[in-house]
Order: sequence, then C-alpha cells, then structure tokens
Amino acid sequence: MIALLEALLAQTPAADVAGPAQINLVQAIVLGIVQGLTEFLPISSSAHLKVVPIALGWGDPGVAYTAVIQLGSIVAVLWYFWKDLTNITFGAVDALVRRDYKSQEFRIALGIVLGTIPIVFFGLLIKALVPDFDKSPLRSLASIAIASIVMSLLLAIAEKTGRRSRPFEKLTVPDGILMGLAEAIALIPGCSRSGSTLTAGLFMGLERPAAARFSFLLGIPAITLAGLVELKGALGEGIGGAGVAAFIVGTISAFVFSYLSIAWLMKFLQTQNTWVFVWYRLAFGVAILTALAGGAVNNI
Repeated sequence: MIALLEALLAQTPAADVAGPAQINLVQAIVLGIVQGLTEFLPISSSAHLKVVPIALGWGDPGVAYTAVIQLGSIVAVLWYFWKDLTNITFGAVDALVRRDYKSQEFRIALGIVLGTIPIVFFGLLIKALVPDFDKSPLRSLASIAIASIVMSLLLAIAEKTGRRSRPFEKLTVPDGILMGLAEAIALIPGCSRSGSTLTAGLFMGLERPAAARFSFLLGIPAITLAGLVELKGALGEGIGGAGVAAFIVGTISAFVFSYLSIAWLMKFLQTQNTWVFVWYRLAFGVAILTALAGGAVNNI
C-alpha cells in the first residue's frame, strides 16, 4: 500500500494539486466510491477524499463538495438503520409521555441528542474562527498523516485494553456524551468520525458491534447538518450544469458504497477485531509522510 501511494503521489506535480479542483463525472463517481467506502469504516473519509484525488492528479475537491456528497452516506445509514431509528424515536416519545426516563429507547435517544452537541458546537466555532478552512494547516497532508497515525495507535490501545463486555442494550446517556466528545475530534481531518467514536466505545467497554452501531446512529445528525450547510453554500454560490451533475453523481455513488460498507462492517465486527484498520491507518499515515519527505508532493 505504501509503495502504491508513493508511486501515485510521485506522478502529481505540486502545481497540479491546488484546489478546490473542477470535478467531472468520472471523478465524481470515484470520489463517491471513496466517500462511501471510508465514511463508516474507521479510516477517515476526509483524509481519503483529499489524498486520493491528489494522488490521481485531480487536485483537492474541497470541503464543500466532500460535505455535500456525504448526503448520499446519510441516506444509506438512514435506510440501513431505519428500524432502529423508528423504534428509538417512537419508544422515546412513548417514554416521555409515560415519564419513563429509564427506558432504553429514551436513554439512547437522549444520548444521541446530547452526543451531537459537541461536534455542532466545535464545528460552528471552527467555522467562525477559521472561515477559510479549505486552506487550513489542519487539512495539510502532514496533518492528515499524523492524525491517522495517532488514531491508529489509540485504536490499537482500545482494542488491546477494552473489556468489550457491554452490549447495545446497556448503553447509557453518559456513553452518548463521551462518544459525542470523541466524535468532535473528527473535525480534525484524518481522525475519522467513525474511528474516534468506535475507539471511544471500545475504551468504555462496549462490544465491537454495539460501539459501531451507536457510532452510526450518533453520526446521523452530524453528517446531515454538515451536508445541508455545505449544500446551501454551494447552491448560493451558483454552480453550473456540470457542477450539479457532479454533485448528483457523486452523491448517488456515495449512497451505494456507503450502504455496502455499513453492511460489511456490521457483519465483520460480529466475529473479527479492528486490527486490520489499525495497520491500515498506520501504513496510510506513514506512506503520506514518506512521500512528503521524499519531495513527491507538497504539504498542501
């Protein structure tokens, strides 16, 4: 993997990687595939959506485009977990009516609501303090590589030390808050929203499938808000016909591959551990740093 990424990066002149770049339909399909395969796996979609197009010589697609095609991912997770969502929603409403605040559905719903607050708060704070986030040092390749390596090590520790004794039914409101704080870390590109929450869940003693399942449910509000805000911004700036087509094609592609990745990961974690993601993230980060050190690409 390291050799392949270095070879791809070596073909990309520094002058060709300034973004955001114009996106054609083929590129939109590929970016949708990358978004779909990486949004819910603990390997960081934001990192891959920056590194992959740069490696292919397309340039950085920018925050707005990558946030909008996340809408395909949100439709996929809504579809996959629709039964869970309806049960939690109606169960929480019923618990409120009956004042049964110890109800499992109420606890999970409240955990999702409170857990969403940190990423919304810090997201708005970053947007206010760093309006030109596309060019922020946090989105540089070096930052992404370091974040990937650090998060791989944290996931390794969580996998090694986590008790994995609590099922989904034993989730508590504090679990939601703590995983929400972990989710906010993913505002740093390369950290991975699903990766940070899955890692937190393992540290808190949740079973792997339970941690992943709640991670997906917790991510619904955050991914939806990000996509809608950036969609409004993109439409407000006025995008041409080709731009609209690229958004639509990328979103559909992201939906298809997001659904497939969710289904695969949920089945995978029933019987397997997370070491494959630890090693992948470590190799991914080292590959980027190696390419940067060799001068194959600028630290953009």
